[in-house]
Order: sequence, then structure tokens, then C-alpha cells
Amino acid sequence: AAPLKWLGAFDDDDRLIGALAWVEDVDEVDIHRLVVDPAAHRRGVGGELVRVVLSRAGSRSTTVSTGRANLPARTLYQRLGFERVKDIQVEPGLWVTRLVRTP
Repeated sequence: AAPLKWLGAFDDDDRLIGALAWVEDVDEVDIHRLVVDPAAHRRGVGGELVRVVLSRAGSRSTTVSTGRANLPARTLYQRLGFERVKDIQVEPGLWVTRLVRTP
């Protein structure tokens, strides 16, 4: 029910090339969305957005869920210190991996 906070990444022409949305409370930050323009994939945009939010999280844990089959996203989060907590089947055939990073 909490409103999402948004962070954007822009190129040199002030064009939006990535965005990250999250919610937070006193104990935890929960990343809800990470999107990057396909033309900007593999250029560090997503990683930089996540690093900014991790910096804002400070001593709070940060969680994220992503598709279990989304290897690029899982690799990114694990490279940034997230650990897999569990896989959840949200509907038949659709699996989500939950990851957490504790400072």
C-alpha cells in the first residue's frame, strides 16, 4: 500500500534509459521494479541504479524478487551481494526468486 519511490537514469541527451522503483520502511528496502532500455543493456545502468538504492538503504536489509529464469537479473543482484532466499511459484509455471542483501 506504500507509494513507490522512483529513481531514473538518463543519457547525455536527457533521455530516460532506466528506472528503479522501491518501497521502504525503517527496517527494510524492497525493490519492486528495475527496467532498462534495451539499447542500454549491459552498460551498467541497472547496476548503478541498484547501487544508489543500496546506498540509501544504509544498514537496512534490501529485498528483491525477479523471475527465476531471468539469469541476467539474478546475476546482477548476486554480483551486488544479494543472496537467494527462496523460489516461489506465483501461478502454475511462473516462478519468482526472492533475494536479500543484508549489510
